[in-house]
Amino acid sequence: MKIAILGFGREGRSVLRFLKTRGLTQTNRRTDTEDEIWILDRNPRLKVPRGVKSQLGKEYLSNLEVFDVIFRSPGIPYNLPQLKKARRSGIKFSSLTKLFFENCRGTIIGITGTKGKGTTATLLYKILKAAGKPVLLAGNIGKPALEILPKIGKNSLVILELSSFQLQDLTISPKIAVVLDVFPDHQDNHLSLNEYYGAKTNIARHQKDGDKVFYFSAKGARLPASGGKNNALSGWVASGGRGKKIAVDENWFGLFNKADLKMHGSHNFRNAVMAATVALSLGAPAKTIIKAVRNFPGMEHRLEFVKQIGNIKFYNDSASTNPHTAAAALKAFPGRTKILLAGGQDKNLDYGPLAEAVRISNVLLIVLLGENKKKIKEAVKRTGMAIKLVNTLKEAVAAAYQYGKARARDRDSVVIIFSPGAASFDMFKNYADRGNQFKKTVAKLSK
Repeated sequence: MKIAILGFGREGRSVLRFLKTRGLTQTNRRTDTEDEIWILDRNPRLKVPRGVKSQLGKEYLSNLEVFDVIFRSPGIPYNLPQLKKARRSGIKFSSLTKLFFENCRGTIIGITGTKGKGTTATLLYKILKAAGKPVLLAGNIGKPALEILPKIGKNSLVILELSSFQLQDLTISPKIAVVLDVFPDHQDNHLSLNEYYGAKTNIARHQKDGDKVFYFSAKGARLPASGGKNNALSGWVASGGRGKKIAVDENWFGLFNKADLKMHGSHNFRNAVMAATVALSLGAPAKTIIKAVRNFPGMEHRLEFVKQIGNIKFYNDSASTNPHTAAAALKAFPGRTKILLAGGQDKNLDYGPLAEAVRISNVLLIVLLGENKKKIKEAVKRTGMAIKLVNTLKEAVAAAYQYGKARARDRDSVVIIFSPGAASFDMFKNYADRGNQFKKTVAKLSK
């Protein structure tokens, strides 16, 4: 069988290890002859493992029709013309996610949403672990899913974060699906918002009787095209399939309240409520849930407290890669005087929601950097807030700090939030690299 691994990043490497050690094809049939495995990647200087053939550089998507099955990595857009042509030719496509679903013996708890997946998945894992459940955390925030298969038994619970790119061609849904808030994102890779929202629906679309899908409730939920509220989209994404639909409303939740959390923001409270609700359904004791939630510090690069100098506090929210999450970061500190650092690689998104949050959030200054800084400036300048454009992260931190020091003398405190609201790839390796660079820069500051 001639197999291609399309995109040789973290997931592609995991697929290669799986195919070499397990000798399995997409249909789980053991092959009598050794598979011929190819790596297809746009990087012409990629180091290819021994015994594996390659097609690299500009022509990496050529002649896809010669393969029997192609394992697409999430970073490769599903609707590229070459992939469409290959599918029309009858070529089978698979992925690490499909392989995992086909080979996992335990119960998969799949979590999707535009943001909050990592926080919700990690908190749910900590709750279930504390409750003595046989739980594992895999995927984007844990070990690559395929690598934990040997540890999974039939009674295991496996928490898996699922992006739109992983869900887009998935034909199996998790037994327990979780849908967080959904709002516009990834318009640099998806053909439209409807395609993005539609990809998310696969988390529940293929569920069977006896399965469950948890989602944030909203009265009068409408289809995405009609402009419904964000959490209305959560219900719409969850509406397909035969699984039991379970609405979650934080306003009617009484196990703990926002003040019990170490994490800032209403969005983090909602995600904690979702994790707790799913844990309760799986038999976790209420006392265990409350203790785990109260002790959970949050995730790195997600409104992470970095340092306090005098009356100025710095927060790292580098995982913020769209306008809605930057807006949520501002709203997470009600009544506090704030300076926002934002900007990065654009994803073809509307910055109106961020402008509205700036208008009502007591912002002193907006420092913009990155590829789309002028676009954000155009969106927020009507708020009348002071705006400064800079070229580097070091300049951004210095400008925010100097401005904050001048204002903090007459105020109780100033919160400086690094919440880019954009992708990181214009200046950094990824959002984690961006966040780490911010923390290093802040660490060098002094009074």
